[in-house]
Amino acid sequence: MTDLSKEGDTLGFSAKIPNDDFTYLHNQRIGLVKFICNPDNICKDFIYWLMRSRNYQQFIVGAATGTSVRHTSPTLIKSFTFNIPPLKTQEKIAQILSSFDDKIDLLHKQNKTLETLAQTLFRHHFIENVKESWEEKALSEIADFLNGLACQKFPPKDDINKLPVLKIKELKEGFSTSSDWASSDINSEYIIKSADVIFAWSASLMVKIYYGKKCFLTQHLFRVSSKLSQKWFYYFGCVYHLKEFISIASAHATTMGHIKRQDLDNAMCAVPDSKTLKEFDCVFVPLFSKLENNAKEIQNLESLRDIILKKILG
Repeated sequence: MTDLSKEGDTLGFSAKIPNDDFTYLHNQRIGLVKFICNPDNICKDFIYWLMRSRNYQQFIVGAATGTSVRHTSPTLIKSFTFNIPPLKTQEKIAQILSSFDDKIDLLHKQNKTLETLAQTLFRHHFIENVKESWEEKALSEIADFLNGLACQKFPPKDDINKLPVLKIKELKEGFSTSSDWASSDINSEYIIKSADVIFAWSASLMVKIYYGKKCFLTQHLFRVSSKLSQKWFYYFGCVYHLKEFISIASAHATTMGHIKRQDLDNAMCAVPDSKTLKEFDCVFVPLFSKLENNAKEIQNLESLRDIILKKILG
């Protein structure tokens, strides 16, 4: 019931308690939804999806209070009115939408397992069992880290020659109607393409492979690339050092923690000769390809689910 973003796009947003072995604390500013109507006339999962629809969210955000911090209330949420279909229709709608989430959840679990396996193998081969002949290089030598541009300096010139701006929020959650736009009339190296490796070096530090439409690379994000090594090598190299970078950023944090170029210079990796590195392709390329394919499928499923949700519930 509280959102720190100016858009308030998670305000009143519904979520389910995971069906796992944990006990969850009902904290402040989180509302627990209880049903007091006849259970024979209402499907809980239908209400869950209704509370993720655009019509509902626009109602909640439109009536929210606050500027820098947006607030809603149980009274406001309960005042939202809607047309409710028969129970069987509710159940069918919920079943269709939930089937997408089930598949998405399965793919996320697969990728988590694959990431863990790949990182374990990377650590085994390139951290724990390094050959004496291998050269030690900094991450900044292995890959190029291109920092983005200040998007406010490149406003769109028209509605055609423009690009959505990739910020940390979009990297985590995807683009939304509140995402910024910038001119596409920029150096092509600042235009992000699908399957590029993106490193958020400020605030919420993360390394992700971006999948989606072309977009504008803004500040606080690196586009990571290399002409010297395979993508899997510099990607897992960044992932391996991520915990260290997060620790550095936390130690520096005042209003927003971050790392510096020097931290990339100090992050060392053992690099074999090109022939040996190529031989490791048979180990890492299949894992990396599966991660990429799963991520693409997740994106496609989420897009299709959201289209169906919009068409059915607005």
